Amino acid sequence: METTALDIIVFYVASAAAVGGGFMMVWQRNPVASALFLILSLLSQAVLYILLDAVFVGALLVIIYAGAIVTLFLFVIMLLNLRGEQFVDKSTGPGRYIKLIVAGLVGAELVYVIAKTSQVKMNFGALTESLADFGGVRPVAELLYSKYLYGFELTSILLLAAIVGAVVLAQSKDEPETNSDS
Repeated sequence: METTALDIIVFYVASAAAVGGGFMMVWQRNPVASALFLILSLLSQAVLYILLDAVFVGALLVIIYAGAIVTLFLFVIMLLNLRGEQFVDKSTGPGRYIKLIVAGLVGAELVYVIAKTSQVKMNFGALTESLADFGGVRPVAELLYSKYLYGFELTSILLLAAIVGAVVLAQSKDEPETNSDS
């Protein structure tokens, strides 16, 4: 497969959208807006998988994560009636400085990684030839139902527990406290 100029442009645009969507997801104070930026980031990542000829993995990312999981997140956010003003940063003193130091370290690491990877020549054609069956239905199914079966099932149980926990929290928040001593 020959790499064209359009492939490189789509790669850079999708990469910038994925990183920008992830950054905005964390930056937003409104949980619904964060979930929407998560969808943007996931769709951009799906485009990157499609560029690598892993159409099945890209479709799974859109259907499962951008479709089902983010819908579950939005359902829980709206069920718990979360508002953006609950997440306003009220920290002062050392907590604020620790956050700035950690953010500076993560930013320095990002600059270092970008500097190192910019020296590497991108060749999508050689990469897709070396990963001949990457992202196809057969390899994904073989791994999912053999090596990662227990992790897959545990993840489904974890999601079920999260849904039940959200419902319990929402019910206990709506019900007034009653005194049963009388």
